[in-house]
Amino acid sequence: MRRRVAIIGAGMTLFRRRMLETGKELSFEAAKMALDAAGLTLKDIESVVEGSAPDAFDGVHMKGEYLIDGSGGIGKPYQRVYVGGGTGVFTPVAGWWNVASGLYDTCLCVAEEKMSPLHPHPQYAFWSIFDQILERPLGTTLLWIFSLEMRRYMHKYGIKEEEIAEVAVKNKGNAVDHPCAQLGAKITVDDVMRSEPICSPVKRLDVSPPSDGAAAVILASEKVAKKLTDQPVWLDGVGWTLDSTHWTNRDLAYPEYVEKAAKMAYKMAGIKNPRKEIDIAEPYDPFDYKELHHLEGLQLAGKGEAPKLAIEGVSQRDGDMPVCPSGGLLGVGNPIAAAGMMKVCECFWQLRGEAGKRQVKKDAHTAVAQAWGDLMQVGTVTVMRS
Repeated sequence: MRRRVAIIGAGMTLFRRRMLETGKELSFEAAKMALDAAGLTLKDIESVVEGSAPDAFDGVHMKGEYLIDGSGGIGKPYQRVYVGGGTGVFTPVAGWWNVASGLYDTCLCVAEEKMSPLHPHPQYAFWSIFDQILERPLGTTLLWIFSLEMRRYMHKYGIKEEEIAEVAVKNKGNAVDHPCAQLGAKITVDDVMRSEPICSPVKRLDVSPPSDGAAAVILASEKVAKKLTDQPVWLDGVGWTLDSTHWTNRDLAYPEYVEKAAKMAYKMAGIKNPRKEIDIAEPYDPFDYKELHHLEGLQLAGKGEAPKLAIEGVSQRDGDMPVCPSGGLLGVGNPIAAAGMMKVCECFWQLRGEAGKRQVKKDAHTAVAQAWGDLMQVGTVTVMRS
């Protein structure tokens, strides 16, 4: 029988385009903040999980081994996980296995990404993921594919670019209050529409920035958590899915990879009606349309109906279901593997009432964090309760 697992501390570095710190140093900084928040030292940690995306970003081989000392894994059971952009949420999922199984009572989960070493742009790290016969000869890039996905989503449900732009306005505005944010800004829908075209209909302000950064959480068994804090945040549900890389045979208008992961997490957490039971959502938003896409996959909106949440104010911080009160990837930044962990940290701080200026207005007790990896392939979801 699995044990109940709690998050008892969290920490994150600045998210910036180009940090001077190495990946080891970023991992250490985030881990130290999480340990301090929990009132622990490395001596109290029984296992460590590190999450980090392609080795090509940092420009080193065997990246998990490279980061081990920075993340506190020397002399302890240590594992590195990597499922693309889904890594940040999958990292505490892997930590949950460590503690829920009964193997360990404490686990330090660190997610790090340093994208700036890859020149001329981190986008080049992904060229090798495309099918060498069918896709790569076309000059395919991720932005190229996601523009197709955004276009399909708009076409199928009759959604306008201006409606999608509301998400960028909301998230960048929310990020103004985040002390680690890279691109917090007060902008308008018109600003988004007039921003530089990248690959139609995707424009500069529709997209999150490449970033360096790290974030971390401390997991503990119920027995240990109750000794250390009177405000544990319970990791009550975890879910994940891994599909094939063949994205061309799917309807790009709906993220089935998120739905399957969400249903797994909801079943574990005993959630029957997500729209009524989830108080705060932190879906993965590397593009503004992806927040909407993922809200639908999370069963928090009907297909093609998510834009209404932003337009009608439902997803604002003072709305009925705040979405990305952190500012999301669009505002805080997108260090691939660390981005999802940032969302887990935000849910933790929100549920403990420690989010400062970002604190939502409603009395929140249940939150969901979600991340997405690779093409239309990986979904990772966690459900947290206070």
